[in-house]
Amino acid sequence: MKKYLLLLCVAFLCQYELIAQSESESEFELEPSQSMLMTGKGPGQDGAINPYYGKDCFAIVKNIGKSSFSIRIQQKGKIINTITIASKEVKKIKLLKEHELYLDANSKEKINAKVDFEKIDN
Repeated sequence: MKKYLLLLCVAFLCQYELIAQSESESEFELEPSQSMLMTGKGPGQDGAINPYYGKDCFAIVKNIGKSSFSIRIQQKGKIINTITIASKEVKKIKLLKEHELYLDANSKEKINAKVDFEKIDN
C-alpha cells in the first residue's frame, strides 16, 4: 500500500513539473527593437509551441510587462495586420494556418509577453 501511495505522489509531482515547464515556455522577454517569430514556420523555427500548427486557431497574447509592444501577422512575407498591446492587455487573434505571428518590442524598452493557443470550435 505504501508503495502505491509513494508511486502516486511521484506521478503527481512529475505531472505538476511538466505543467509548470510548459507554462514557462510560453513566456518571452524581448530586448529593445527585437522581433521574434512565435508560430507559423514549423517546429524548430517557432518561438512558441503551437499545438494547432497547420490548422486555423486563436493566439492569445498577454502583455505581462510594463511596456507596450506590437504583434505582427504575416503570410508569405506580406504583413497582414499589426496590433499594439498595452501593458497588462490581452488580445485574442484568429490565426489562419498560413499565418506567421511575430512579437515586436519597441525601440526603447524590454517587453514581457505570454503566448498561448486555443482551438477554434466549429
